[in-house]
Amino acid sequence: MNLLPKSSKEFGSADYWEKFFQQRGKRAFEWYGTYLELCGVLHKYIKPREKVLVIGCGNSELSEQLYDVGYQDIVNIDISEAVIRQMKERNGGRRPQMSFLKMDMTQMEFPDASFQVVLDKGTLDAVLTDEEDKTLQQVDRMLAEVGRVLQVGGRYLCISLAQAHVLKKAVGHFSREGWMVRVHQVANSQDQVLEAEPRFSLPVFAFIMTKFRPVPSSVLQIFELCAQEQGKPPVRLESAERLAEAVRERQQYAWLCSQLRRKAGLGSVSLDLCDGDTGEPRYTLHVVDSPTVKPSRDNHFAIFIIPQGRETEWLFGMEEGRKQLAASAGFRRLITVALHRGQQYEGMDSVQAELSARVMELAPAGMPTQQQVPFLSVGGDIGVRTVRHRDCSPLSGDYVIEDVQGDDKRSFRRLIFLSNRNVVQSEARLLKDVPHRAQKKRKKDRKKQRSADSPEDLPTAPGQSIDKSYLCCEHHKAMIAGLALLRNPELLLETPLALLVVGLGGGSLPLFVHDHFPASCIEAVEIDPSMLEVATQWFGFSQSERMKVHIADGLDYITSLAGGGEDHPRYDVVMFDVDSKDPTLGMSCPPPAFVDQAFLQKVRSILSPEGVFILNLVCRDAALKDSVLAGLKAVFPLLYVRRIEGEVNEILFCQLHPAQKRTTPELLELARALEQTLRKPGRGWDDTYVLSDMLETVRIV
Repeated sequence: MNLLPKSSKEFGSADYWEKFFQQRGKRAFEWYGTYLELCGVLHKYIKPREKVLVIGCGNSELSEQLYDVGYQDIVNIDISEAVIRQMKERNGGRRPQMSFLKMDMTQMEFPDASFQVVLDKGTLDAVLTDEEDKTLQQVDRMLAEVGRVLQVGGRYLCISLAQAHVLKKAVGHFSREGWMVRVHQVANSQDQVLEAEPRFSLPVFAFIMTKFRPVPSSVLQIFELCAQEQGKPPVRLESAERLAEAVRERQQYAWLCSQLRRKAGLGSVSLDLCDGDTGEPRYTLHVVDSPTVKPSRDNHFAIFIIPQGRETEWLFGMEEGRKQLAASAGFRRLITVALHRGQQYEGMDSVQAELSARVMELAPAGMPTQQQVPFLSVGGDIGVRTVRHRDCSPLSGDYVIEDVQGDDKRSFRRLIFLSNRNVVQSEARLLKDVPHRAQKKRKKDRKKQRSADSPEDLPTAPGQSIDKSYLCCEHHKAMIAGLALLRNPELLLETPLALLVVGLGGGSLPLFVHDHFPASCIEAVEIDPSMLEVATQWFGFSQSERMKVHIADGLDYITSLAGGGEDHPRYDVVMFDVDSKDPTLGMSCPPPAFVDQAFLQKVRSILSPEGVFILNLVCRDAALKDSVLAGLKAVFPLLYVRRIEGEVNEILFCQLHPAQKRTTPELLELARALEQTLRKPGRGWDDTYVLSDMLETVRIV
């Protein structure tokens, strides 16, 4: 039998509810949860000796159960004569002090200030079905009557799904009257009703509107939100709009949980868990389902804690990487958890304790209720991250400099733009003595009672802490390997090379060339003066006779060079490692203007005949990438592509003459010759860096 209306408007119809209760008979209708699910919030806001009015009581057992635990001064009203008759028959002999009256709540017959509590379980939702004038006028009369019959200090306790228009109306009405407004989340969607009843994807909330004595010309408004967890104090919010936003966030989370409980394979699902006091993101969760994993008793669900500082790695930071991680872990559902910079974490045990209850709401369907969920990690700890410096660049936005500990316990310094917090903009390895010095500095700071939340600005002299022999970024290694395409690579250390590098970042790429090719002269172009400060103060970069930085737009700088006539400089190597500030583009590196065909002609004009143009390309749009390659090929007839494994980056090596074309074995031989020269005694060289490996997978377009 279908007892639910065809249209939500029928909820506001007296005829509908009369018919509803005639059809349903004596079975109780617990729409928004049973007494056991609601008793926590009810007992918190209703005292046993208070006089309670229940509006729109229906045939719910809620009043009866309140009566049976000591709340005996209860008056129930409903517009349906059928249900009032049922409830009188059911309670006449067993609960003599409780009364049931047929009454219209928009025209109540009680004197003013008759009650200390008005209890509403779903009635406001049933009446406020839309925002048409007729409906809003009816709700205004209802809420005005609620205010009239309540004493000062009394409470309107409304159980609701808190749909946007309902929340807006209730909060707006009572805040304008000078009442205190509190919204309390009381139940998760999966716990609201029995399986036989309609099931909501939205959580249930309680509005607690406390009547204050009117104060003439007062503008004080109080908005509070109570979390679902017991024992936590309410959070004071600055406006009705912020309260509505906070409720909406909880509704979206509950909807997501309900979807994840019902089915797997929803695609890429991610969410932030925020600090309840500050509202700042504390954890980022990614839900990864592996439908091919054969189910067993112990492989339903697991949580993987990503060590701090490693969330940018491909395995953890990219969707494909997380899928690979989930498949190798062997669980039907894996949730990866990234810890946010700027938050304090005591250790793995405290993180597990904090997350345990929340992540269980994301468990897959079919998981045994008492199943222990394993917490996994790399090395069993949460990693080490120290924020050294925070600032804001007018061009690049907010950024941080942070030191993190890698898999091998070595420390690395990183530049992160907070607009794209999962991408490492620049990275350098620190010398081994840096953590020790930093530790001594932190102890000294603690003695001075420095705030634990403030970043530790520990500037280091250029070259003192940075391991300049080590290139962290794989695309930088590939770009350096591209120098083997120059003539006589075994002689490059004595050859006076001229290089133009567009995009400085932390300066690792031009610094490596400067230190390993002693006859080279490098010009770097950087549009953001803040990045030159960052490179100098935090990444050991410095200018010299052979290293000059121009603060300019790379487009303008190259255009100016190309327009200088026959006397303009020519470079043996031109490198583009510059990112786009527009995240909406399908290509994040370089900006599209840098691969415009007219501009590429200008790049060609400043390149020496046997030189090489090396470009870091990050493009997720396949059609756009094909267009870029075609444009490059039209200007530079010889074009090699090297894909960076596990990343979106591709390194393009462009030359002017097809006659310079090399086979893969020839490229590898040239790379070995260059590396042999660079490995000579007395020169710092990272033994893990094999130039020929960087060119092994190169293909010609």
